[in-house]
Amino acid sequence: MKISLANDLEEIAVVGARIDEFCESHDIPPQVAYAVSVSVDELLNNTISYGYADDDPHTIELSLQLDADAVVVQIVDDAQEFEASGVPEPDTEAALEDRSVGGLGLFLVHQMMDTVEFRREAGRNVVTIAKKTNGGDGAP
Repeated sequence: MKISLANDLEEIAVVGARIDEFCESHDIPPQVAYAVSVSVDELLNNTISYGYADDDPHTIELSLQLDADAVVVQIVDDAQEFEASGVPEPDTEAALEDRSVGGLGLFLVHQMMDTVEFRREAGRNVVTIAKKTNGGDGAP
C-alpha cells in the first residue's frame, strides 16, 4: 500500500485508518497493528511538527507492505535532515518534572518496532520500520 500525504497534522488520522484497514485485510495481529500505527503516528507527527522550516506544502510518501514475517513501513520526506543518533535517550526513571522535553516518541518507536532505520538519500529522509507479525505484544 502506498499513501501520499501533505505535511498537515490532520492527515495523520487518515494514515492511521489506512494502516488499520491494511492490517485487518492481512490478518495482522492487533498488537502488531497497534505498534505499527502508534509508531507511524509518532514519526509523522515529529516530521510535520519539527521537520519543515517553512509553511509551504510538502508531500510525504509512505509505503506499507507485508514481508514474509513482518509489516514494513517506509516514510520518505523532504524535511530538514534528521540525525536520529543526535537524540538522547530519555530518562524514563526520572520524575516527570525533572525530564527534558523531547525524545520520548522516538524512544517508544524503538521500543515498539523490531527494526528502525534512518538514512538520508538524495536530499530526503528515509525512515524504515518493521514489526514482526509472529511475536511480541506491541507494548513498550
